[in-house]
Amino acid sequence: MIKINPSENSGEKNFFERFSGWATKSTGSSAAFISAVAVVVIWALTGPIFNYSETWQLVINTGTTIITFLMVFLIQKSQNKDSKAIHLKLNELLAAHEGASNRMVDIEDINELELDQLHKFYRKLAELAKKDTDILCSHSIDAAEEVAGRKYEVTSPTRKFRHKK
Repeated sequence: MIKINPSENSGEKNFFERFSGWATKSTGSSAAFISAVAVVVIWALTGPIFNYSETWQLVINTGTTIITFLMVFLIQKSQNKDSKAIHLKLNELLAAHEGASNRMVDIEDINELELDQLHKFYRKLAELAKKDTDILCSHSIDAAEEVAGRKYEVTSPTRKFRHKK
């Protein structure tokens, strides 16, 4: 059993985590969008004053490039945290559900080939489910082949599933 010590990392966030949380919330607000539009409008209105010079253009290009560059890291930090939280919640649901396969816990760490194999399996499972008359019936990854074998036979030349009578 894994024990988690509540005194360790008891909700204390480091500076970057606090700042990125604040920045993500702030930049995703209506006020931030209106402010950005206002900056662009003010910049455009000042064009005639600066004779649409290269320096005038450079100001907006440099400003937007720097902001975009920094925002990429903030957005990625936020998405990483959200993704980790969602994975943990899904892992908890899988671990708590008696009929669920524990092989699916932490599946985000497997390689692309293994993910493709699982995708093929679930595609096959979906095909079997479409043929099932009981729409409430579901199967775990461990039980699906056994249940499918009892319900359907595989014809070898065409590999199509046919309902046994």
